Formats: sequence, structure tokens, C-alpha cells
Amino acid sequence: MQHLPVPALVARLVLALCALSCAAAMAAPDAKKPPLVTVEGAWVRSTTPSQQGTGGFMKLTASQPMTLVGVETPLAGVAEVHEMKMQGDLMKMRAVPALALPAGKTVELKPGGYHLMLMDLKHALAPGSTMPLTLLLRDAGGIESRVEIKVPVAVRAPATATVPADNQKH
Repeated sequence: MQHLPVPALVARLVLALCALSCAAAMAAPDAKKPPLVTVEGAWVRSTTPSQQGTGGFMKLTASQPMTLVGVETPLAGVAEVHEMKMQGDLMKMRAVPALALPAGKTVELKPGGYHLMLMDLKHALAPGSTMPLTLLLRDAGGIESRVEIKVPVAVRAPATATVPADNQKH
């Protein structure tokens, strides 16, 4: 067995402890870190059996500048962020590739404005059921995140409540 001089042994021990400390810090969740996005008052409009599309609505507040770049759900063939606005005396609706979520400012997705458009539904959405949605976000540095939520299905907007995010992934 080879004996190391004390300074070399101490140096190796310090390096090993630093590596362990860094690994633990990266693996441990930061309890003080706020969620990327807070979702409030979320709901999806219920549908009839023959209806192929519906809308999703909510209030989003980002803890840092973020961009909503998409939405996914297993219950619809197509899920997009849409905008409705008046052009002259005509209401127009179109998909938008991204929606800015300024830090600390609430952005409302609501009927007649920005909203989630859910098309090619796999089945009717009954009042009282829930729809899983994944919000696709991008931060100012280009890092993409996913926020998974379960949204109540209703005929009209329910009383405002915070929807807990099941999972936030980078």
C-alpha cells in the first residue's frame, strides 16, 4: 500500500468533498425557488358528443420572464395557443407561435382573447371531469420547461382557484 504525503491526502479529500457537495446541491430541490409559472382559475369548456373542439382558459403568472410556446394534451389531436381579436367589425382567431409571460405580471387566457384551442378531441369532455394539459415554456436563456396540470372541465368558468402544477420539468 502506497502512503501519500499529508498535503496530497488533504488535497484529495478536499476535492472529493467538493465533488460530493456539488452533486448534492444539484440533486436537492431548492425549497425556496418559486414555481416557474403559477396557474389560477384554469378550466376547459365542456363539449357535446359530436363537438370536435373547445377552449382552455386560465391566468398565468411567471416568476421570471418566460414564453408560452405550446401546449399538449393526450385528449386532443391538436392543441395550440390562439388569439381572438377584432379587426374592424370582424372577430378573427389565429394560432400564435408564442405568448410572452413577463415576470410577475398575470397574463389571462380567456374567451374572446388569448386562449388554448383544443381540436380533434378524442372524446366528449363532460362537466366535472378533468383534462391533463402540459404547458410548454421557454425562458430568456432558451431553456425549455414543461408544466403539467390537471384542469377541470366545466360549462362555464368556475370560481377562481389555484391549480397546482403536478410536475415542472426542465
